Amino acid sequence: MRILLVEDDRLLGDGVKAGLTQAGYAVDWVRDGEAAVAALSTETFAAVVLDLGLPKRDGLSVLKWMRGRHDATPVLILTARDQLDDKVRGLDLGADDYVLKPFDLDEIAARLRALVRRAHGRTEPVLILGEIELNPAARTVTRNGEPVELTPREFDLLHLLLENSGRVLARRTLEEQLYTWQDAVDSNALEVHIHHLRRKLGNELIRTVRGVGYMASAEASAP
Repeated sequence: MRILLVEDDRLLGDGVKAGLTQAGYAVDWVRDGEAAVAALSTETFAAVVLDLGLPKRDGLSVLKWMRGRHDATPVLILTARDQLDDKVRGLDLGADDYVLKPFDLDEIAARLRALVRRAHGRTEPVLILGEIELNPAARTVTRNGEPVELTPREFDLLHLLLENSGRVLARRTLEEQLYTWQDAVDSNALEVHIHHLRRKLGNELIRTVRGVGYMASAEASAP
């Protein structure tokens, strides 16, 4: 899942980006509110981690702009303990959750998983499709109860497809959610990952919709 991190503190931003990357997220990091607006105007993210005290345009202004354009991307606010009023204003403006500084990186990762889960209308922490079970927190996959070894990119692609099971995802959508601005992407990288997933999990799990994209189907994956 691709995350936009908006934080002007370089030391803190480095730590959050590294921690979320290790947790399996693809993280793009910008350092001011104007850069956040520019990124959100042209890119799609699974969630936004938003500091409030930003240069050029503060976090509350970014949040108000997002909700004003009906952008429902989940937003997790980073706030200091002495910024209670800003925290309340952020929630009233449409933020989905907040964490207080200093914070634990595992907590941020867990809260992001919960936000993404709720955004997809899901209550269970584990994704199940036919004989396939994926645990986002543990980053494990089983087929008929047997563990399946996936590369990090294969896991992220499967997670994205299962999170949207029954829905066709365009190639561009998949690539936008899997890769950051810094990633060098081969033209056939997505097809290679799809091929490997089919080999490991069964050819029927992922359908190709010609000219449109790919879809994970409950009917196709039934044992």
